[in-house]
Amino acid sequence: MTDAQPASRARRALLHSPAAFLMVLAFVNWLGFASWSALLNNFAKEAAGFTGQDIGILQSVREIPGFLAFTAIILFWFMREQILAYLSLLTLGFGVAITGFYPSLGGLLITTTIMSLGFHYYETAQQSLQLQLLPKAEAPRLLGKIAGASAAAQLLAFGSIALIWRLFQPGYTIVFVVAGLLTIGLTVAAWLLFPRFQGAVPQNKGFVLRKRYWLYYALTFMSGARRQIFMAFGGFLLVERFGYDVAATATLLLATYGINTFVGPMLGHLVGRVGERATIQLENISLIAVFVGYALASHGHFAGWGVYVAGALFVVDGVFFTLVLAQRTYFQKIADPADIAPTSAVAFTINHIAAVFLPVTFGLLWIRDPAIVFYIGAAVATVSLTLAFLVPRHPVPGRETMLASAVPAAAE
Repeated sequence: MTDAQPASRARRALLHSPAAFLMVLAFVNWLGFASWSALLNNFAKEAAGFTGQDIGILQSVREIPGFLAFTAIILFWFMREQILAYLSLLTLGFGVAITGFYPSLGGLLITTTIMSLGFHYYETAQQSLQLQLLPKAEAPRLLGKIAGASAAAQLLAFGSIALIWRLFQPGYTIVFVVAGLLTIGLTVAAWLLFPRFQGAVPQNKGFVLRKRYWLYYALTFMSGARRQIFMAFGGFLLVERFGYDVAATATLLLATYGINTFVGPMLGHLVGRVGERATIQLENISLIAVFVGYALASHGHFAGWGVYVAGALFVVDGVFFTLVLAQRTYFQKIADPADIAPTSAVAFTINHIAAVFLPVTFGLLWIRDPAIVFYIGAAVATVSLTLAFLVPRHPVPGRETMLASAVPAAAE
């Protein structure tokens, strides 16, 4: 009985921990999305006969729900962020489950839209929950742990798919169905087990777009643009130019998120130690190198090593993407606490403005020369690096940028 009581108390403490709750939901979200991502490029190429232009159209459509994320503010009038997160994960799971039944451009546009609605509305809700529930002093470290949980989910998804595909060569349909149903089942379990979580400050219900947040908006826009180039075309380069199959792609992703499972919490500590300014600069420097490397690899500048260089760049980009958490903690430090939910929704839309038109436009450039796409990505990362120099070393309200005139004593 004595042993049972501490174990029971530990379980209760875990279920009432906001950080544990956010880690579990992040795990479920990325388990579903990573399963879809691991199969998409090969499914699109082999089953649906996609070209670079087709994948660009699909990725543009996938980002439309992200562009419409500001409408989550309306949903927040009727439901809490936690309920929206649960409903979004159920939608994500359903979209993944039905993907394999529709191997055509039209079918993939429909199933991808359903999946994407769930994924993007969940991301909007969870970003708001993270910044409301996590204390500022601990946020970088805890966000690093949440990133580690997300990476563990992706590690499980990619590892399972790589192993199953090598051993059994199942059809795409069965893998999509299993991944979708698993996402739905885990969401229902989380809904039943975790209590209600609520931030300490009531959130503003209207649309919030404040002038003093302009640098955060700009960084968010540039981050969305450069990330979309990688999401839409980084993996497709590996498949189209270097012949990566499902098992090879999944293995590469397995390596990426195997590293992130352990490195994610370390990068969270790094943000807390060196600050948001230096972290955002480091992220963009790494991305410039990655995009230039992709461009050179697409032209065959690495001779017989191109296939390995492109794969290594894919892993490096996936690892350093974790550093984007510095943008969130930067906003948390400068924000009015009541602005977090509406600004999270607006910022998510800003993040996806470029994502709506960029893939289809760049799909046309891809047909001409894939290197052009990646050189533009390097230029975007360079602009983002320039903006990073405007982030104060100690951001606070009134000291949102290096150009701000009002400097509280605490920020000196």
